[in-house]
Amino acid sequence: MTEDAVGRDPLALEHQVCFALAVASRNVISLYRPLLEPMGLTHPQYLVMLALWQQAPLSVKELSRLLQLDPGTLSPLLKRLESTGLIHRGRAGHDERLLEVTLTEGGRELRREAEKIPAAVFERLGMPMDELLQLHAALTRVIAITRSE
Repeated sequence: MTEDAVGRDPLALEHQVCFALAVASRNVISLYRPLLEPMGLTHPQYLVMLALWQQAPLSVKELSRLLQLDPGTLSPLLKRLESTGLIHRGRAGHDERLLEVTLTEGGRELRREAEKIPAAVFERLGMPMDELLQLHAALTRVIAITRSE
């Protein structure tokens, strides 16, 4: 940002994109916490389940790419989800080199409960849908730009 765009101090905290994104991220994720706790999920585990509800089975490599998490971060999430009976990890039948993640019956059933979450978050945010869609589009562009750096 130029000095003209932010006033006299280009390093003012309130003008930093990184600060706004960090605080917004923490605050939005905190809206999910009371919705996910009764389901026994943390927010990162919820993201894993979203990916699997959309297109299970997935290899660990595919999950890592979709969630933009390194396998070392993803592995403990998968281990915990498996210990709670929501997923199963095993070798892929078509390629023994791949570790594949599938949903258990309990994991598939949990989807019905999770379907209430987006509407509840939308209500708690209290923002018009068009603003949220614009925000999502802008954040998606930021993600794409920063991934290519």
